[in-house]
Amino acid sequence: MQRTKLHADPSGIFLHDAILAACDKFPQKMAIVDSSGPGQSRRICYFEYGDLVQRVARNLVALGVKPGEIIAIFLPNCWEYAVAYHAATLAGAIPTLVNPSYRERELRYQLENSGAGMLISDGPLLPALGSAKICNLRHIFSTRMPFAGATPFSDLLKASTAAMPAPESSSQSTLAALPYSSGTTGLPKGVMLSHYNLVSNVYQLFAPGEQATPTSDDITLDFLPLYHIYGLNVVLNPTLMSGGTLVMMPRFDPQRAMELLVSEGVTLMPLVPPVMSCFITAAQQGHFPANHSVRAVKSGAAPLAPELPRRFTELTGIRVRQGYGMTEASPVTHLGFIEDHLYKPGSIGMPVALTDCRLVDDSGSDVAPGERGELLMRGPQFMSGYWKSPEATREVLRDGWYWSGDIAAIDERGFYTIVDRRKEMIKYKGFAIAPAEVEAVLLEHPAVQDCGVVGRQDSSAGEIPVAFVVLRDSFDECSKTSDALCAYVSETLSSYKQPREVRFVKIIPRNPSGKILRKDLRAQL
Repeated sequence: MQRTKLHADPSGIFLHDAILAACDKFPQKMAIVDSSGPGQSRRICYFEYGDLVQRVARNLVALGVKPGEIIAIFLPNCWEYAVAYHAATLAGAIPTLVNPSYRERELRYQLENSGAGMLISDGPLLPALGSAKICNLRHIFSTRMPFAGATPFSDLLKASTAAMPAPESSSQSTLAALPYSSGTTGLPKGVMLSHYNLVSNVYQLFAPGEQATPTSDDITLDFLPLYHIYGLNVVLNPTLMSGGTLVMMPRFDPQRAMELLVSEGVTLMPLVPPVMSCFITAAQQGHFPANHSVRAVKSGAAPLAPELPRRFTELTGIRVRQGYGMTEASPVTHLGFIEDHLYKPGSIGMPVALTDCRLVDDSGSDVAPGERGELLMRGPQFMSGYWKSPEATREVLRDGWYWSGDIAAIDERGFYTIVDRRKEMIKYKGFAIAPAEVEAVLLEHPAVQDCGVVGRQDSSAGEIPVAFVVLRDSFDECSKTSDALCAYVSETLSSYKQPREVRFVKIIPRNPSGKILRKDLRAQL
């Protein structure tokens, strides 16, 4: 079943206009259920949501936000996140999405690299800013808890008569999001996604005639972080554009998630493989609710072992739709099916509409039918490039094709499977870890002379980062040193980037130009 049609023509449609159109169409319907906890939970209907978005947008304009200015959102999942995001684009700004687990080093890098002029966050997170001034940052807003020097987010909810700016350019050239991704290698880079990219990908998700397509009747549970493109444009935007209800959790908690499945009547649940594994364990113990209404789950962000969907469906009765993509593709390029005659959950499915694919060998030539090759793609959902990184852009976008770095195979029916990865990224529980970023921190430790980081396969996490370290002469190869190095990384970077294992070696293998031979390191695992 080749997908050939989009839900609608995305040309000329700005993301916020699509959201506001849903607010006009479903004014009394529930848009967001924020289950943050006692005293912080909130239910927002579409009429109220549209009003909140427009209020915040007008106040941003009144504060001097200009079209194309960067606004950083540094929050966990909450209703304020969604409103801030859509208000920023309505005001003509570009939201850059920041991982709320970031430490000072990571936060400052993204704020300075993006040139953010405003930051929307919350009191408990703002100490990560540190004491040094950040260039361009002139306004900081705190949503729920106060912070010295920050303006209450509630000020942005006041009535304002500021006029919304008219778009200065087309939806194809106006950026709607600047998430940061490490791409195939290196430090995080801003991914330039336009309104056209994001709306196109949502319309690709709204595949006509497919049983798993989101509708206005669906209630979707979201514990996936909204700073991640999966949470943003596979969950938040499609749910609100379709007129569905989004039940939002600030983070994944298995017991709370299973309670919400029943109490809110959840029908769709996007997840990642480690969460599926968690639900399998719960079901085996008799804790997964038998009276749920979930009609499908979507798995993405990391490879899905074939045994997981088989066991999950066997225990819960819920079919699994595996997908594939990357931040650079807004993010979805391939989707599976839940229909009987097309059900193959171990595969990433078929390309979404208007997405062309090629498999090529090491020389860039198309492989013969049945052979494996690097997956190249093109379509309306692909980024225009990396922010301020023309060389990195040229590396992955060549002659109109995006080079994924993933090795894929295609069967006789047209189903794709990812079989290997050429790129260096480590995928830990769906989170991308750039080895170079971890190595840079390790090299700052006085004990480390040289190092290399690679991923090791892990049944529950997908991959775990392993550091190969050459110590300086005055340090001992012992568990104490290993623990100290892991702790040092954890203090500087988000905890998921911390090596779970350190191996001491005499030399890091490198090629003549000095590039780490990660294949040789992986062979030692």
